Amino acid sequence: MDGDPTTRLLVLGLDLLGTFVFALSGAVAGVRHRLDVFGVMVLSFVAATTGGILRDLLIGAVPPASISDWRYLAASQAAALVTLSFFPALQRVNSPVQIFDAGGLALFAVAGAQKALAFDLSPLMAALMGVLTGVGGGMARDVFLAQIPNVLRAEIYAVAALAGSGLVALGSVLGLPSTPVALAGAGLCFCLRLFAIRRGWQLPVTRDPDDAGTRPR
Repeated sequence: MDGDPTTRLLVLGLDLLGTFVFALSGAVAGVRHRLDVFGVMVLSFVAATTGGILRDLLIGAVPPASISDWRYLAASQAAALVTLSFFPALQRVNSPVQIFDAGGLALFAVAGAQKALAFDLSPLMAALMGVLTGVGGGMARDVFLAQIPNVLRAEIYAVAALAGSGLVALGSVLGLPSTPVALAGAGLCFCLRLFAIRRGWQLPVTRDPDDAGTRPR
C-alpha cells in the first residue's frame, strides 16, 4: 500500500478498532438469538471482517488484511469473549447492537475511504469504498440471522457512512491532514446514525399501490 507510515498506521488502527466494535455488535446479536458459543464467535468474525474483505478484493489489496493478519481474527474473537463474559453488563446499554453497529460503521467508513485513497483510487470511488466497508459487516450479520439488513431499510445507515467517507475524500482533495479529517468523518457518521436511531429519521419508503387504494387500472 502506498502512502506515508502515518497513513498506514491510521488505517490499521481504525480497521482494528472497527473490527473489535463491529464484532461486539455481531456477538451481542448472536447471544440475543441464542446461538451457541461457536456460533457467536463465527458471527463476530463475519460481522467484523466482511466489509473489509470486500473492499480489499475490489481495490486489489490481496490477500485481504482480515484473513492475512492474525490481529483481525484476534480482535474479533476478543470481542466475542468480552460479550460472552459480560453480556449482562452490555445488555444494560440502551440498544447495544445499534450502538456498537454505529461505532463500527463510522470507523470502517473512514478506514475504507483512507485505504482506497492510499491505493490511488479517485476521491469519489474512495468514498464509495468507505460505504461498502461500513455496511458490509452489518449486512452479513443480519443475513446470517435471517433479518432484513439495516442498509436496505428506511433508517439512515448507508447515508451516514457516505457522509463520513465523503468527508475523508473531500479532505484528501483539499490536502487536509488525514488524522483530524478521519476523526471528524467518523464523528459525523456516528452522530448521524445515532440521531437517526434516537429520532427516527428515515428515508422515503416505497409503497405498494394496492396498500394505498390506488390499484392501477
